[in-house]
Amino acid sequence: MLLAPSLFGIGIFLILPIVLVGWLSLHSWNLLGPMEFVGLRNWRSVLSDDAFGHSLLVTAALTLLVVPLQTALGFAVAALLVRRRAGGAFRVLFALPWMCAPVAVGVIWRWLFAPTDGALNALLGRRIEWLADPALALPSVAAVSIWSNVGYVALFFVAGLRAIPPEIHEAGALDGATGWRRIRWLTVPLLRPTLFFVLVTGTITAFQTFDTVYALTKGGPGDRTNVVAMQIFSEAFDAARPGRAAVMAIVVFVIMLAITVLQHRYFRTRTGYEF
Repeated sequence: MLLAPSLFGIGIFLILPIVLVGWLSLHSWNLLGPMEFVGLRNWRSVLSDDAFGHSLLVTAALTLLVVPLQTALGFAVAALLVRRRAGGAFRVLFALPWMCAPVAVGVIWRWLFAPTDGALNALLGRRIEWLADPALALPSVAAVSIWSNVGYVALFFVAGLRAIPPEIHEAGALDGATGWRRIRWLTVPLLRPTLFFVLVTGTITAFQTFDTVYALTKGGPGDRTNVVAMQIFSEAFDAARPGRAAVMAIVVFVIMLAITVLQHRYFRTRTGYEF
């Protein structure tokens, strides 16, 4: 009985939407008329759709660009904050980009990337089509995403670094471990619980990227930044085919679940939660 309110919230806001998406994937609907049961027709259509496959590849490329870099930079920022013993206000300053609305961040960076009067080109003294060049569009989106999330990642690493007993580093120093060797053989292994969390949440966030892409490029140029969330949105509302969009959402869910399970299996035997 005491758990009933929480179980009710989970059922209404988590389990029920998943069931409804699965049910919607078996129907054809144009958002206005009656629904028509079509069985697995939406599934066959989506799984053979080259545009959906391309959006998955773009999302995978974005994830490979964002997650490793934001993790490494977050760790570097955290090490700096811990070493300098920065106060709470300084940590909040680093986390501000993550707390801002993604659409607002996208609008600001769209101005910074503007080819004619953008601040970035003015600083470099040359015209670069950051968002219109097919070779630069996806890295530019990745850079904005990294900038937004580095502070958030750093906060978790700060907590992890401060949880490591100083005696461990002192013992390592006595054994001759200094600099990179101390980080490689002491700090990183002890941060594996934090690293596991950061990598899992970072991968899920990268796969769900939508607002920033929509504000910056809307999937262009030439679908070079058409991530899977953009494809699902376009399929559901622009093309008015929510049944196909539901199939895409389920496929993405299965992919993220598989990646999370693999990450968990990798870290399971390599992670200790007590010092």
